[in-house]
Amino acid sequence: MKFTPYNIKNQEFNRSLKGYDKEEVKTFLESLALEFGQLLDENETLKKKVGSFEEEIKDFKKLEKTLQSTLVTAQESSAKSIESARKQNALIIKEAEIKAFQLIEKAKEEADQIRSAVFRLREEKHLLIAKLKAMIETQTKVLDLNSDIIETKREPAQAPSIPKKESVEIDVENILEKLL
Repeated sequence: MKFTPYNIKNQEFNRSLKGYDKEEVKTFLESLALEFGQLLDENETLKKKVGSFEEEIKDFKKLEKTLQSTLVTAQESSAKSIESARKQNALIIKEAEIKAFQLIEKAKEEADQIRSAVFRLREEKHLLIAKLKAMIETQTKVLDLNSDIIETKREPAQAPSIPKKESVEIDVENILEKLL
């Protein structure tokens, strides 16, 4: 038999000759029914709370699974991003090394070209100086020869009045310094 506060309150007992005090039994049963009713209400309230808590636990478990999934996804994404950044970093460094090597090679080529140009200019300078010396020496010889021809063509009467010229001395180095 299932007990309820109403059943307890209305319970009837058989009568016997020397039985219990009826009022005392009724008061006790009413107190017991009241207490039992409160316990049942409290139990019902607790069952509702337990049901509510179970629902919250289910929601929290779903949330936990979602968060774990999100965390795993974030970790994977982070790892991929880090790996991608490392690869990109390595690529940038490699490109910089290649560009630096190309710049160095280009600078070496330009330096070689400049050295060659300087060497050619020095050779041209020496050749030009040699040509100028040869021209000056040739012109000196021509002047000396013309001077000798002019002296031999003079009449003997004029010779004492004009002093005889010695060969013309030309300072070739001095002329070259002035030309350069």
